[in-house]
Amino acid sequence: MTMERRSVLKKLGVAGAVGGLAGCMSVQQQDGGSTTAGGDGGDGGSENESSGEGNASTASTSSGPAGTAQIWYSLPDPEIPARKEAMSRFNESSQHAVEGSDISDMRKKTTSAIPAGQGPQTFEWAHDWTGDYSQRGFLVDQSDQVSVSLDQFTEAAANACRFEGSLYGLPHTAETVGLVYNTDIVDEAPESVADMKSVMEEHHDPGNNKYGLAFPFTEGYFISAWMQAFGGYIFDNSKEAKLGIDKPEAIEGAQFAVDNFAPYMPNDPAYEPQASAFASGNTAFAFNGPWYLATLNDKGVNYEVTKLPTPEGGEPTPYTGITIWYFAKAMEEGGADAAAARKFIEWYVTNEEMARTRAEEQGSIPVLTSIIDEGDLPENVQGFAEAVEQGRPLPAHPQVNKVWDPLKAGLAKAFNGKDVEKAMNTAAKEIRSNWE
Repeated sequence: MTMERRSVLKKLGVAGAVGGLAGCMSVQQQDGGSTTAGGDGGDGGSENESSGEGNASTASTSSGPAGTAQIWYSLPDPEIPARKEAMSRFNESSQHAVEGSDISDMRKKTTSAIPAGQGPQTFEWAHDWTGDYSQRGFLVDQSDQVSVSLDQFTEAAANACRFEGSLYGLPHTAETVGLVYNTDIVDEAPESVADMKSVMEEHHDPGNNKYGLAFPFTEGYFISAWMQAFGGYIFDNSKEAKLGIDKPEAIEGAQFAVDNFAPYMPNDPAYEPQASAFASGNTAFAFNGPWYLATLNDKGVNYEVTKLPTPEGGEPTPYTGITIWYFAKAMEEGGADAAAARKFIEWYVTNEEMARTRAEEQGSIPVLTSIIDEGDLPENVQGFAEAVEQGRPLPAHPQVNKVWDPLKAGLAKAFNGKDVEKAMNTAAKEIRSNWE
């Protein structure tokens, strides 16, 4: 993953509810049968699902020739009905149409299909792929084609769609990791890690499947808050030493996480078992993001969301992301299908009604300033919004892609009791070697 964040960030779900990591999610076949992918007839693969509802012939208000765009996304099961409804609404009201596919491994699928001319007109993912994918020719600049103003979005959201002066997509939500707590177990949100630990110590009883914390410890996106809590950083292109995981401040943060969080977690630090533990209703706290709330709602867990607690002598600094609809290479030649994709994207990202619904039902953080300025976000969304304020944008530089896997291996060693400094030094050595 550019950050298993989409394999973790946003598109992750719980075992049995979403089938694992976002990048490993099972494909849901929608009503209406499968479709091919890509403007040229597609790859004919099985990882496709048609919207099955509405088509271009029902439209009457849009100008220009009708077109049908292929759109790819990767969603937890509970979010798929809302996406199908959105596609249906667009198809029923537009001369254009979209056909959607839920993709189990978005990175693998896009990196194989797009170069072969079989990719979609647009796909949905976090902004951190802009640098890598634009340099590989997977994206196209649509600066002169879009008809919406970026001034409608927060500054962070508007900037996330650009790379080196080109516009490669449009944004619709923000996301980060916050603190989710079970209100049947926890009386009030802890302000400090010390307060949080007192609750974890009291509740943690792994012999009876009760845990203090569910935390995907080995995922860089999730542990970023703590590795960057004491002045450290994971990757910063503005610094002479871009990689920071072996710097003393980052090692201090990783050690803090090992000492204060690992003892209260299930034994497997991967996303799925951690997410499952909290969704079972037997865990006090979870570090997770807005994408997780649909699963919790589906499971009937009573919860609230707040910003991350403060460690003594530091400030939690999580990575933050912007989810965007990318302008994929299949739009390069223009035409009706590209116009259909552009119209869908513009409609989707500026629709205030749908943005509010996503906030209320899925915990999504809007990036439309018109909604944010109203100041009436749902309480749980407000908690994530405050966590966003704690953070820093996820790097979009192409080199960051080679950080996550070695870092993940190093964090696994640290979680399992190996020397933290040695684990980070080994990971850093591998990353720098991969950069050469």
